[in-house]
Amino acid sequence: MRTPITNPFMPGADAVPEVWAGRVQQLTDWASEVRPRLLAGLYVRGRTILGEPGLGKSTLVNRIAEQARALGDWVTPQVRIPTGTDPLKAVAAAVLRLADHAGLAASRERRIADLLGRVRQVEVRGLSLSVDPNGGVVPHVALTELLVEVGEAAIAANQTVLIHLDEVQNITDANALSQLLIALGDASAYRTRIMLPGGVPHERHLPIAVYLTGLPEFGEAASSRTGATFSRRFDTTVLTPIPDDDLILALQSFVLRGWEVTGQDGGTALVRIDDAAARTIVELCQGEPFLFQLAGEKAWNAGRGDTVTREEVLHGWGTATGEAAAHVERILDRLSGKEREFVEVMAHLPERERNLTRIAQEMGYPRATSAGPFAQRLDTTRAVIQRKPAYRFQHRAIEAYLTTDWPELAS
Repeated sequence: MRTPITNPFMPGADAVPEVWAGRVQQLTDWASEVRPRLLAGLYVRGRTILGEPGLGKSTLVNRIAEQARALGDWVTPQVRIPTGTDPLKAVAAAVLRLADHAGLAASRERRIADLLGRVRQVEVRGLSLSVDPNGGVVPHVALTELLVEVGEAAIAANQTVLIHLDEVQNITDANALSQLLIALGDASAYRTRIMLPGGVPHERHLPIAVYLTGLPEFGEAASSRTGATFSRRFDTTVLTPIPDDDLILALQSFVLRGWEVTGQDGGTALVRIDDAAARTIVELCQGEPFLFQLAGEKAWNAGRGDTVTREEVLHGWGTATGEAAAHVERILDRLSGKEREFVEVMAHLPERERNLTRIAQEMGYPRATSAGPFAQRLDTTRAVIQRKPAYRFQHRAIEAYLTTDWPELAS
């Protein structure tokens, strides 16, 4: 029964894992604020979810999208933006699919047909269609108009529209980023007139939710390139590691009653994780969703019995230490030279001496203010450290990697 085929853990994929842990605040935000406000015709800013690799940004929004689909909402596929891709083309293709779902493609109105044709030109040719004073297609205008049509159709269906753009840090063209943010922001802020019961006219916002996911530097770049457009229209969250209590909670169904699996004979059985094993998985993963799934996967595959033991967790982790170390090294390699030096100096200082003055001295600066910009960026942009009330690491896997033998642990 307990085989790799029945393994419910899923590291390294944007697909929503069966064993979900944490992110209650973001999930509640969608279920209790974003969706209800949209259905009520109220304005909601777009959501930007940023974070270092392995913190589950894309998976989080895919879970939100999964919940939205279950309620009948209209959801684009995860629109991934590879490096060098024209984002207007990618988004146009996704919105055209939503337009087809909304029944706009079957409309006999000439206006709708012309609009769909204009957006298909954007899908095919993208930003090569520049501003033309003689009536050519302006990509962001055409895309905005189609989003408005889709949003109005969603009002009639009493549903919301959810658009998810992933890897947004790959949008390095300032013109493309500006047009994209304007189109999405204008559609979200658009007010349309509806008729209430009794023939009373009423203006409301469109039920369009926009989620952007990517690496932390996107927020910094978007703010500097587009100014108020981004900061005013998008609410940004930088993810940090998941608290241990949330990870323990995620494993309680294994500990208390077991996880149901199906065998080759069609029968079912329960696989448990004993309490010590569950706590060891949590200890090993350092709050990282990717490492949590990796530790769980390796522990499950380390045996065939109906109970996952602590010994199996440690044995499985022994086969994953190289991957765990490489994961943290990739994050460290993304830091600038001075940022990496800052965290390495901070890691080798006693906790009571982790302050800006002491760190700056160790880095060879005569004044603490010289190291201030690196500390600020590591805190507010990357969420690797926290400066207040005292200097400490937020990214626990980086701290463990730099200050202990982790991921190598004694049994």
